[in-house]
Amino acid sequence: MPPPSLEIRDAVAADLPRIFAIYNREVEGGIATFETVAKDAERDMDWLTGRDEIHPVLVGVVDKHVVGWGSLGEWSPRGAYRRTAEVSVYVDVAARGGGYGAALLGALIERARGIDDLHVLLARIALPNQASMAIHERLGFESFGTQRACGEKLGRVLDVELLDLHLD
Repeated sequence: MPPPSLEIRDAVAADLPRIFAIYNREVEGGIATFETVAKDAERDMDWLTGRDEIHPVLVGVVDKHVVGWGSLGEWSPRGAYRRTAEVSVYVDVAARGGGYGAALLGALIERARGIDDLHVLLARIALPNQASMAIHERLGFESFGTQRACGEKLGRVLDVELLDLHLD
């Protein structure tokens, strides 16, 4: 159940500056994404507008202010993987710990369960990230492996935990 003041809805183009502000903090100074180039609302508009119905972006809004977002993304461009989507959830630093990440992940799972073509959700979590691991596990994701020393960011060599949730 989402925190009482949180509204979760589909993202619209007007949300992109806020979505990217939250994301770019991790791009530039965190390990939650291995992306190294910041996103720009004008240049990267197709990140949102180029999606199909299987890969939505949701935002969490409190008092008309986007405090977090989540998406179902294409796991691979290869056709046989169409039944699988990758979850991503990002919450503004000032709003962390309020249950917004779990609420957004729960909403993504619920949306995915309503999409006939989706059967598996995958998550990649750079380690260490106890909060994200706990939220995913609480909502039914299970670890199936670790990619050891697969990324390097901010002068750190990082492992990535792989988790999945089978919808059927």
